[in-house]
Amino acid sequence: MPLINEFSTVPTLLRNVVKNIHKPADTFLIHKQGTEWVEISYEETLKKADAVSAYFLEKGIKKGDCLGLMIENSPEYVYYDQGIQQIGVINVSIYPTLSEQEVAYIINDSGIKGILVGNNFLYRKVLKVASNCKALKYIIPAFKDFEKVTIPADVKVEVIAFSDILALKHQVTAAEKAEIEQCRNLVEPNDVSSLIYTSGTTGIPKGVMLTHYNFVKNVEVCLQQIPVIDQTETFLSFLPLSHVFERTATYHVCCAQGCKIAFAQSLELLAKNMGEIRPTVMSCVPRLLERIHDKAIKSGTAAGGTKAKIFTWALETGKNYRVIKEAGNNPGLILSAKKALAEKLVFSKIKEKTGGRLKFMISGGAALPKNVGEFFGDLGIKILEGFGLTETSPVMSVTEYHRQVYGTVGRVIPGIEVGVQDVETKEIINIQTHDTFNEAFECEEGEVIVRGHCVMKGYFNKPAETAEAIDKDMWFHTGDIGRFYKGNLQITDRLKNMIVNAYGKNVYPTPVENIYLKSPKIDQLFLIGDKREFITAIIIPNKETLEETFKLKPDFFDQPETFISEKEIIDWMEVDIKKISNELAKFERIKNFKIKRNPFNINEGEITPTMKVKRRVVEKKYTDAINEMYEEGIETEG
Repeated sequence: MPLINEFSTVPTLLRNVVKNIHKPADTFLIHKQGTEWVEISYEETLKKADAVSAYFLEKGIKKGDCLGLMIENSPEYVYYDQGIQQIGVINVSIYPTLSEQEVAYIINDSGIKGILVGNNFLYRKVLKVASNCKALKYIIPAFKDFEKVTIPADVKVEVIAFSDILALKHQVTAAEKAEIEQCRNLVEPNDVSSLIYTSGTTGIPKGVMLTHYNFVKNVEVCLQQIPVIDQTETFLSFLPLSHVFERTATYHVCCAQGCKIAFAQSLELLAKNMGEIRPTVMSCVPRLLERIHDKAIKSGTAAGGTKAKIFTWALETGKNYRVIKEAGNNPGLILSAKKALAEKLVFSKIKEKTGGRLKFMISGGAALPKNVGEFFGDLGIKILEGFGLTETSPVMSVTEYHRQVYGTVGRVIPGIEVGVQDVETKEIINIQTHDTFNEAFECEEGEVIVRGHCVMKGYFNKPAETAEAIDKDMWFHTGDIGRFYKGNLQITDRLKNMIVNAYGKNVYPTPVENIYLKSPKIDQLFLIGDKREFITAIIIPNKETLEETFKLKPDFFDQPETFISEKEIIDWMEVDIKKISNELAKFERIKNFKIKRNPFNINEGEITPTMKVKRRVVEKKYTDAINEMYEEGIETEG
C-alpha cells in the first residue's frame, strides 16, 4: 500500500511510517542535550503529540482554531505541531526574529488562541503584546525558569510550561485516545493545515493558507522527482521550520519517508554539528554554500606554492571529469585516475568537514550563483536547486538527481503547469509540465506563473489580494522573472526588483549582483539605478577578508559611521569592481559605490527573515548616501 494517497493528511504521515516502514522504537528525532546527542523514537514522539492533543481538547480547542509557535527548530516543535495537526487545528508558525508589532499583528489577524515560545526573549516579546491580543488565552513556554519573568498586570492569559502539559497528559486515557482518533479521521485533505505569513518586503504580511493536500501532494511529487531519498537518510535541520521550505523539504519529507531529523544547535555551531551528525541530506540556502566555497578556495590557495598548485589542479581535474560525465560520456582511464587522486588529496578533506556522508544538498530560498554550483559539482557534491514560494507549498520545480543544469532550478514537478507570461502584453509565451520536458527546449523570459495542486487556498481574510494573485484562469502570478533553459526553469529576477534606467534600459539586479559576487571581497551587494542615468551599489564587504587585508581591529566595525570612508579600502574594492564590470553590458556596470561597514540588519527592518533585502526600506533609509553617489558621478568603469 502506498504511504501517500489521496486521503493523506499531515498527521497521517508519521503513523503510516510506523505502520509500514519503522518499528515504534526506531529513532525519528535527534537533538543535543548538554554535550550529548539524544535520540527520540517514533513511539515517544507520537505519545507526546497525543498529550498535546488531549490538553487542548480539554481546553475546548477545536478543528479550525489557530495555535501559534514561535520557537527554534527542536523536538518540541514536532510534538506541538503533530499534536495540534491531528485534531484539525491550524499551525501558525511565527518567525522568532519578527518585531513585537509584527508578532501582535499575526496573533490578532489569525486569531491565535495559544502560543508555544522557545526562550526567555521570545516569552518577553509575547508578554509585551499579549494585552492587545484579545483572542490569546494561553502562553506555553518550552524552557526552564520562565517563572522568574514578571507577568504584566494587564495580561490576562494562562501561562503553563510545555513540560507540564506533557507530564499532565503523559498517560492519555482510552477515552482521550478515541477522541483524538475521531478528530484525526475528520481532518480532510482540503482543510487548512497552516497559515504562513509572507515576509512582507513591500507591505503588510499576508497569511498564506496551505492545506494538508498542498503539503502532502508537494512531498509526494518531490519524492517522485528525487527517488533516491529513502528511510536510511539522516537530515540535519537548521533552516527555520517557521518557513515553508524547511517545513516541506526536511520535516514533511522525513515524516513521509521515515528519515531521521537531527536539529542543529545554531547557525554558529552548524559546521561542528555537521561533523558530529554526519548527515546524508541537508536543506540549505545559497549563502551557506557560498561561504563553504569561499573558505575552501581561500584555504586551498592561501599558502601558495605546491599546495595551491595541487588544489588548482584538483579543481580543474574535477571540472573536466564533471563536464564529460554530464555530457553522458565516459571520462576514460587516465582522467578517472586523476580524479581519484584529486579526491584523495583535496576533495575528501573538504567533504569531511560536512561529515563525509552527504548524498546531496537541496538549495532554495534564493538563486545559487552558477559558479558556486559548478564548484560543488567539481568536488562531486550534488546540489539540487529548487524553486517556489510560500504560496506554492513551496516547490514548483527541483533539479533531478541524475540531470544537473547549473544556473537553473530544475524540472517542473509532476501534476502542475508552469507558464512564462510576457510582462507587458500578458500573452503566455509558453507552458511546460513535467511530462513535456525536453532537454533542448528554451524560450524567452517573462513572469513565471503556475497552476495546479501546489497553489495555496488563498490569503487569509484577504479576498481582494487573493484575486490579484490568482487570476480568473487559476494562474498564480509569482512575481518572478524567468524562462525555460535546456528544459529546466531558470529564474532571472523578481518583477518588482527590475530597474529601468533613465534611458529605458531594463536591468534585472540578481544576475548582475551574482556576477559581482564572484569577488571574494564582496559578501553582499545591493544595486540601485531605477530612473537614474547609471547603476550604483551599496556593497557589504567580506568581513574576514577585509580584516585580514588591512589588519583591522574589531572596533573598526563598531564605529558609528555607516559607510567606510578609508580611501585605501575603497581603492581595494574598486580594483575588483572594474575588473568584473568588463563581463557586463555598459548599462549594467556599477559606476559608483559605497561600502557599508556592517551587513543589512533584520532588527532594523532592512531584510526579511528569509534574508531578502527590503528594497524600499533600504533606498529610503540611505537616500542621502545614494544621492551622494549620483552627485559625485565617479565612474569606476575601466
